[in-house]
Amino acid sequence: MEDSEYDELTTSLTPHESAGGVTTYRNTVSIACPACGDPFDDLVICEDEYNSLELSMLLDICVTTHEDEVLLFTHKQ
Repeated sequence: MEDSEYDELTTSLTPHESAGGVTTYRNTVSIACPACGDPFDDLVICEDEYNSLELSMLLDICVTTHEDEVLLFTHKQ
């Protein structure tokens, strides 16, 4: 993902929380997922080399990277 795409994405979304090397944003404006083209629910950015995520619901996940970060786009079922 290009820097300009990343900046536009993160400034268009609603920040939700940041802790332990993971930052989440809510997609309150129905931006399309860059991987599948469907609107996604949340963007999860994993900033550290290793992260652990505890999922409380069944999700479809699309993935891309930006520099050293992993970007997860969640789609609730």
